[in-house]
Amino acid sequence: MTALTIITPVSIRPMQPEDLEKVHAIEQRSFPTPWSLNSYRNELYGNTAANMWVAELETEAGKKQVIGMIVVWLIVDEAHVGTIAIDTPYRRQGVASKLLNTALLACSRKGALTASLEVRENNLAAQGLYQRFGFELVGRRVRYYRDNHEDALLMTLFELYPALLENINCAGTTQD
Repeated sequence: MTALTIITPVSIRPMQPEDLEKVHAIEQRSFPTPWSLNSYRNELYGNTAANMWVAELETEAGKKQVIGMIVVWLIVDEAHVGTIAIDTPYRRQGVASKLLNTALLACSRKGALTASLEVRENNLAAQGLYQRFGFELVGRRVRYYRDNHEDALLMTLFELYPALLENINCAGTTQD
């Protein structure tokens, strides 16, 4: 499958109830052990720590299409990335960077001082994204993933600076 070129800008907005089925479909296409639709509902309606956004693009026909999502929990002063996924045709085009930046900046403005996440040890693309944002490898959860018993790498961004996040472009690098 060939990656599509994004002609119109991708916008990031808070997740809404009408996005849940689209988000769940992206989740199912992205992960071997996806979250259930009910999990997303519970996050949106019942988890006050949940911060949820979608990436949306306007098609040539003028319709809005959800192409990615992120869920971040704000726990006291730490933002924890629960999940992030971009639909297959739109990967490696800066959409995940834009989502992650939006989430980290919003959580920072709400009092987050650090951020953390788990990532599959074989997901080098995701690790590269997180490293561009300053996340560092701090540990490992052995046999964390149920589908293949792959280890999870624990990564932490020790200092969330709103001013730095405001100057990160969609490629995850700071602007001069």
